Amino acid sequence: MTAAARAAGREPASVTLTAVSKTQGSEAIDAALSAGLRVFGENRVQEAQGRWTERRPHLPDLELRLIGPLQSNKAEDAVALFDVIETLDREKLVGAIAAAQDKLGRAPRVLVQVNTGEEPQKAGVAPRDVDALIASARAAGLTVKGLMAIPPADEEPILHFALLAKIAARNGLSVLSMGMSGDYEAAIRLGATHVRVGSALFGERNPV
Repeated sequence: MTAAARAAGREPASVTLTAVSKTQGSEAIDAALSAGLRVFGENRVQEAQGRWTERRPHLPDLELRLIGPLQSNKAEDAVALFDVIETLDREKLVGAIAAAQDKLGRAPRVLVQVNTGEEPQKAGVAPRDVDALIASARAAGLTVKGLMAIPPADEEPILHFALLAKIAARNGLSVLSMGMSGDYEAAIRLGATHVRVGSALFGERNPV
């Protein structure tokens, strides 16, 4: 990550590595923690609860990021556990997160997930609807910090990273969560502040 940032003419500290810990066992997680990693991405709320509830009190500098789709009925659990929710993508979820924040007195930072390729099977708001969703989330009291995207697997990711950066700039957002194990170098060149790396850290993920 440091080399990729420097190659892009950026300070290494401007890019945060999010270790994608979904499906990983205790041994792998403990090894990552021992290596100094403190920012972790999880796909499922319930799975993350099982993995981090006992560890969290002993890790004051831990940051947990929800990077998988969030169901509205899990919003309260997500707000209670995660420091960042990266997958806000619809109006119903805005209301659910806002209600959970009011109930718990806790407001995680939020990213809007953009379906840059408009793939029907993939979560995320369409690019044409992003500005309205950001405005709605801000009006509801959510702490919107940036955008997240997962480009189509069969397309050039640079075009999608550039689109995400453009949307973020016009909405005054500074955080871009984009780039994974196979394309994080390109993402960093296009301004990623957070890259989500799983297999490059842990190897191929275990079956669920």
